[in-house]
Amino acid sequence: MKYYIIAGEASGDLHASNLMKEIYAEDSQASIRFWGGDLMHQVGGTLVKHYRDLAFMGFLEVLMNLRTILKNIAVCKKDITRFNPDVIIYVDYPGFNFRIAKWARKKGYNNQYYISPQIWAWNEKRIKEIKRDIDAMYVILPFEKDFYEKKHNFPVHFVGHPLIDAIYGRKQLVPQNFRKDYKLDDRDIIALLPGSRKQEIEKMMKIMLSILDDFPQYQFVIAGAPSQDAEFYAPYLKKKQVHLVMNKTYDVLSMATAALVTSGTATLETALFKVPEVVCYKGGRISYEIAKRLINLDYISLVNLIMEREVVKELIQTQFNSKNLKRELTKILEEETRKRQFEDYYNLEKELGGVGASKKTAQLIVKSIKTE
Repeated sequence: MKYYIIAGEASGDLHASNLMKEIYAEDSQASIRFWGGDLMHQVGGTLVKHYRDLAFMGFLEVLMNLRTILKNIAVCKKDITRFNPDVIIYVDYPGFNFRIAKWARKKGYNNQYYISPQIWAWNEKRIKEIKRDIDAMYVILPFEKDFYEKKHNFPVHFVGHPLIDAIYGRKQLVPQNFRKDYKLDDRDIIALLPGSRKQEIEKMMKIMLSILDDFPQYQFVIAGAPSQDAEFYAPYLKKKQVHLVMNKTYDVLSMATAALVTSGTATLETALFKVPEVVCYKGGRISYEIAKRLINLDYISLVNLIMEREVVKELIQTQFNSKNLKRELTKILEEETRKRQFEDYYNLEKELGGVGASKKTAQLIVKSIKTE
């Protein structure tokens, strides 16, 4: 069978790579073309375009790069037509994927969506597009099943969260010689996860590093994103207290005492590693003001959304400043707060279901196209 997969971000690359492994296990004759990243490329198949050429952050940036986005959409449609897959698998990344899915539906392709777009957060009207264009939806958050089935009468498969597979599938939870390999000293580590896009990283790092002098007993380790080169982080490494570890976020988290994390999938990854965290977010002023009027959520972090209460502190926009960050980091380094977060993290993991999300999804996809 022929599979065409579209993932447009670092988290999509991770989850799609694990899905690809399971597709190959289920279908030994699988032929896969994809839009994604290095992790997917390592599994096999043919990389059409890397996600680093696709990721545009914020409303204004999307408008400024609209010509490039439209060109990429045209390239994708042409490549799908040439490949003629048995199924197109969309991995989150809704702005791009919904456009392709609408076109693909008219062309008669089988459209299946892995990792639901967060339409429950904003633009709920897109349920009409999903009902019209998507043959099967695989959701990874427990509340999404009720959202689709009870609220919108659209059947979906809850497969569990693939991060559990990604984390517990690692051969070694605590890396040997980690400190020696990256020239770290014996001080406890505070992990910095500033995101994956350049704009995002630049905004986050300035404030994250502003509190260094208040925590001399710790060393700060930046988890470098695979979408960036190490040279990009050079300006942030001027103090000996700051270190960079590229493409090893899970290794950094496995060694960390606490973490400062940009909102997104990384907040959930940090929680699954049982690392107390402060969630941070600061976007462009205009983009933030637009988003604030469109998004109808009490929280921005997946941890709090899943638990439906504040488990981790969120510092958003103007609240994300040096004074508040210092106060909240101090709190999560205190024993009482840490104990409470650990307990909440264990309950969170129960909510997400067990291992096997990638395998379940692959089995359902392969079965669905073999029985057509």
